[in-house]
Amino acid sequence: MAHDMWTYGKAAAPAAHLDLTGYRVEAADGFAGTVDTHESAAGRAHVVVDTSPWLPDRRIVVPAAVVTAIDPGRETLHLGCPKRLIEQAPPFEPGPGPDRDDDDQPHRMRLVDYCLAFFR
Repeated sequence: MAHDMWTYGKAAAPAAHLDLTGYRVEAADGFAGTVDTHESAAGRAHVVVDTSPWLPDRRIVVPAAVVTAIDPGRETLHLGCPKRLIEQAPPFEPGPGPDRDDDDQPHRMRLVDYCLAFFR
């Protein structure tokens, strides 16, 4: 079965309709950071996780499909990956603005290649 890494799975679908900024992020093996920003558009959904204090001064992109559950009452996102994959992720590189074409960004393919590891 093919995965669409940029779309929330059924259990995490409510995440597409919430402001996730500031939510606690829990990897499969513990605290991974907080949601800095997020994108909920279909086919582009992801969260940018600030990994401080665990990994100071670092932000990474986590594709929506990696989010396995959401607890709005506790403002917590649960990820279906260990902290090791988050630690190895390439750093988030913001583009010039909200209307940018991500396909033209030099880091796009590196990010996609890395994110595919979540599904291996």
